[in-house]
Amino acid sequence: MKRKIAISVGDLNGVGIEIALKAHDEISQICEPIYCINKDLLLQATTLLETDIPENINLHYVDGEFEIQAGSIDINAGKYSYDSFISAIKLCEDNKADAIVTLPIHKEAWMLAGINYKGHTDLLREYFATEAIMMLGCEEMFVALYTEHMPLSEVTSHIKTDTLTQFFINLHKSLGDKKIAVLGLNPHAGDNGVLGDEERTIEKAINRTNKIIDKELFIGSIVPDIAFTPENRKKFNYFVAMYHDQGLIPLKALYFDESINVSLNLPIIRTSVDHGTAFDIAYKGKAKTTSYINAVKTAVGLQTYF
Repeated sequence: MKRKIAISVGDLNGVGIEIALKAHDEISQICEPIYCINKDLLLQATTLLETDIPENINLHYVDGEFEIQAGSIDINAGKYSYDSFISAIKLCEDNKADAIVTLPIHKEAWMLAGINYKGHTDLLREYFATEAIMMLGCEEMFVALYTEHMPLSEVTSHIKTDTLTQFFINLHKSLGDKKIAVLGLNPHAGDNGVLGDEERTIEKAINRTNKIIDKELFIGSIVPDIAFTPENRKKFNYFVAMYHDQGLIPLKALYFDESINVSLNLPIIRTSVDHGTAFDIAYKGKAKTTSYINAVKTAVGLQTYF
């Protein structure tokens, strides 16, 4: 029996709905997708894409009526992407879906709509009252983010032994006995305090975590500028970055098309594409489906990384 996957359609002014429609036949072979969108908006999208609504498509009605404006930041599209996501969550809570796959939202459109979350993971964290972990990557490399969507100026204040230790423990519970490279924060991992002492806090959390789990699984702190060299990527498949760009610049440089986003430490399964709304190519037939298909396969369990 195929697993049921709730598809949150993302910002309809972006590439998400094109990707979902392009990949529909392929993913329908491996799961039963349930698209959280109403037929009127789907018809608008297919008209703009000059295509037809697939036969026997399974829609979960999400209320909303507005004009899709390809490539535009819009309050209505922002609100609808939020409503689609909440509907997908509730399908999982009601045991009507086995997992969620999300297509990209636009954070500014959420802000315009009065939605005070910095993204899907931030919302999931509050919705389920648990410390959800954002991990991105593909078979070759995964990066878990200790801090996510925050100004770089605020990262240092979040480097604390207790919170880092809990993060590592939660990550271990999600991934099992995987060796994980933990990056330092400063250039040269601080050079023993010459360029900052945050690494001592990170290393204290690493040592504490390894003692709690009784295994030497967290390794570091690793000098950030050599963490993702070919040699280190032979040693490690999993990395922890202290802040967003520290981990995602190398990941996207190496594996932009195929990487996915996975939310860990949650009572539900949620995966996502690892790219944005790509407004510049919205409704132009140029969007690639690889990340989305990988996200679906991971949600279904055909690809197992953890």
